[in-house]
Amino acid sequence: MKKILLDLFFPRFCVYCQREGDYLCEDCLSILEILQYQYCLCKKPQRLPEAGKCRRCQNLSLNGLYFTLPYQNFFTKKLIHQFKYEPFARELAKPLASIIIAYFNLLEKSLTYYKDFILVPVPLTKKRQRKRGFNQAEEISRELTKLFQISLITDCLFKIKETLPQVELPKSERLKSQKGVFLVKNEEKIKKRKVLLVDDVYTTGSTMEECARVLKMAGAKEVWGLAIARG
Repeated sequence: MKKILLDLFFPRFCVYCQREGDYLCEDCLSILEILQYQYCLCKKPQRLPEAGKCRRCQNLSLNGLYFTLPYQNFFTKKLIHQFKYEPFARELAKPLASIIIAYFNLLEKSLTYYKDFILVPVPLTKKRQRKRGFNQAEEISRELTKLFQISLITDCLFKIKETLPQVELPKSERLKSQKGVFLVKNEEKIKKRKVLLVDDVYTTGSTMEECARVLKMAGAKEVWGLAIARG
C-alpha cells in the first residue's frame, strides 16, 4: 500500500526517456554500454586479461578495480548525477547494482568466486550523509550484498574529515588531500579478509587508494575497488 501511494503521488520517471514507472526503464538499461573487459589502475588504463594491476601501478594499495561504465558517456553521467544530487533518486541503487551484476556476467566471472569477500562502502562524513540523507555507496552495497550473498560491513571504515571534490584539486594535491581523512575501527571484522570497496565513481583514484591503504594497515588481506563508472 505504501508503494502504491508513493507511486501515485510521487511518480517515477526514467532518467533517460522520461517514461513513467521506474528511474531506469528496461529499454534504456539495455542500451547502456556495459564494459566487457578489465583494466589496470593507471591514469591511462590498459586492458588486462584478468583483473589486477599492470607493472606501472604495482606500488598502489588497491589490488585492482572493477568498473562497469565509462563516465564520459552522457547517459552514465546523467544516471550518476540523478543518484547523487537533488532531487535524489535513492531507488536507483537497485538498477545500478543490477548493472554491476550484468558486468560480471559479461566478464564470465562467477559470483561464487567472491564468497570469501566482504563489501565495504566508501564512507561519507556524518555531516555530508545527513545533508544527502543516505550514502550512495552504501545503498549500492546493500543491493549487492543480496546478489553476491556476502556480508556488508558498514562499521569499520569512517570518513572523519570533509574534503573538496577531487576534480577541483590539482593532481599534485589529490592524494595529499586524502591523508588522515579515513579511520578504521572494529579491525577484527576486516583482518585477513578480502574486501570489495564500493563507490559510485572512480575519478582520480585518490579516495579509493587511501581507503585501501588504511584498510590494509588494519589487516585486510586484499582490497579491490568496485565502481559504477570510471572518469
